[in-house]
Amino acid sequence: MIADSFTPIASLGGGALIGLAAVMLMLFQGRIAGISGIVSRLLPPESDGQTAGRVAMIAGLGVAPIVYAAITGIWPVPQIGAGAPVLVAAGLLVGFGSVWGNGCTSGHGICGLSRLSLRSLVAVGTFMATAIATVFVVRHLL
Repeated sequence: MIADSFTPIASLGGGALIGLAAVMLMLFQGRIAGISGIVSRLLPPESDGQTAGRVAMIAGLGVAPIVYAAITGIWPVPQIGAGAPVLVAAGLLVGFGSVWGNGCTSGHGICGLSRLSLRSLVAVGTFMATAIATVFVVRHLL
């Protein structure tokens, strides 16, 4: 079964859990739940005693959807309409943008906006404008 319909209850629950995780990370560790920052501090690992927590966070991001799919029986089928070179280029551009913007969508969009950060508001506006422009170019000009 492919999950391709609007699911407001599941979406609300997922959003609440993401928000709860961000709040807990801030309360208990004083850290922003920015995935790009967590990953970048793993490569190479910093000697600040946080490596295990970072690995657990990244592992949880990979394992949680598998556990959810196993429980619900809903296994999404990825449909990627681009080749490996395009995907690699896209990944590199996202990584560059995360460094250049001093954070990623999770850091700015979830944590920054909830703290009413002007820098995060500008960053999220830039993310959205870039996404809209990219979709337009890919769908209508290429």
